[in-house]
Amino acid sequence: MRTRSFTHIILIVGVSGLLLASCSTQRHFNRDTVNTSGLFRPGDSADSASIANKPWQELFSDPDLQKLIQEGLTNNTDLQTAFLKVQEYEAYLMQSKATLLPGINATGTSTYTRNPESIYPDGPREVTVNKLGLEASWEVDIWGKLRSSKRAAYANLLASDAGRKAIQTRLIANIASSYYNLLALDAKLAITQQTVQNNIALVETMSVLKESGKVTGAAVVQSEAVRYAAEVTIPDLQQQIREAENALSVLLGRVPGTIARGKIDEQTVSAALQTGVPSQLLDNRPDVMQAEFAVMSAFETTNMARSYFYPSLTLTASSGFASDKLDNLLDPKSFAANIVGGLTAPLFNKRANVTRLRVAKAQQEEALLALRNTLLTAGQEVSNALGSYNSSVQKIDLRNQQLNALEKSVEYTNELLTYGSANYTEVLNAQTSLLSARLNSVSDRLQQLNAVVALYRALGGGWK
Repeated sequence: MRTRSFTHIILIVGVSGLLLASCSTQRHFNRDTVNTSGLFRPGDSADSASIANKPWQELFSDPDLQKLIQEGLTNNTDLQTAFLKVQEYEAYLMQSKATLLPGINATGTSTYTRNPESIYPDGPREVTVNKLGLEASWEVDIWGKLRSSKRAAYANLLASDAGRKAIQTRLIANIASSYYNLLALDAKLAITQQTVQNNIALVETMSVLKESGKVTGAAVVQSEAVRYAAEVTIPDLQQQIREAENALSVLLGRVPGTIARGKIDEQTVSAALQTGVPSQLLDNRPDVMQAEFAVMSAFETTNMARSYFYPSLTLTASSGFASDKLDNLLDPKSFAANIVGGLTAPLFNKRANVTRLRVAKAQQEEALLALRNTLLTAGQEVSNALGSYNSSVQKIDLRNQQLNALEKSVEYTNELLTYGSANYTEVLNAQTSLLSARLNSVSDRLQQLNAVVALYRALGGGWK
């Protein structure tokens, strides 16, 4: 008789579940709705190859820079925090998976009851019931509410991992840019120091020419002023180098100190800056991936909110021992068990379900807009990086021609000054122009290197 009762309950529950599941409300996210067409400017993309697929060890060939990047990947605190965030969402995912299983609790109670004589004139007046057993409860996931919760948790885990990759990509780019900036400051300091030495020699030349009557005292004084004008910038450059080293040390997760490094002239640039096609950003660029996973999570949350409008089916069961005396508690005759199948349908829930669904739909639209904005930003950054690189190449070519002309100008004016065919202002102007061009030449080279770094990051390189 007991077996037939259990079978009857399970049969009713099963049939109800099948009938309800036949009108499931589950919907599935379609990635094809993400549009990337026209994201790059015409001419920015030539083929499907992308430098984002190149490991950072290949793009950055400087051994000192490679060591610094590896140190940053090991010790950077932001990246370590991102790893911990991934572990947090892994725990949430395991919890969401567990909601599909029954919940089981061990129970042990002792209840004393004193019954009123007016209701129980013949007793019993005092009753003590001791219980020891197990209780289980299981919600049958008819509408996919729990499965949607699990998929949302999985999307959140993937989003957190994509966030970790985005931090890694940004970290590599920041280390490389900081390193190149440091090399540029070194080069500018060396150029300025060499210019000061040249100006000291020029002052001595002016002094000799003054004694021979070829120039006046004004020439000597002005040449000294030019010398000090260059020299006064050295302390600022040294301070900038110090601050750049300290900033890079923080990225590396170390205390401020000196940074081992090479020279900016030794840096190589990839000959082919391939951008690939816009759709590859969905698989390469971590912040785009993170935004897309956020859309997936919001989509599943909307599914979950929609399922609250439908009945929920719950099975509860308990078994154990019950006795009015502790000595008989574990007696086989004290064993008891029950199973209950319940179907609950929402009728009036103070607009909680309506609000939940409306909010979920709005958040899903917000996530889609955030994804679109992230894609637009990615396209902008790719275009800007390519434009900056092309601009730097043109500038470097023109700057080299300018430097050749200015070096000859300095050489010729110095010779003409010695023979009295040029005045001292021409020499000073030539020296000043040459210093400015050399410093700008370093800036051009820095722009080129940073453009490569920016493009690598914009395309999502560095985490593979």
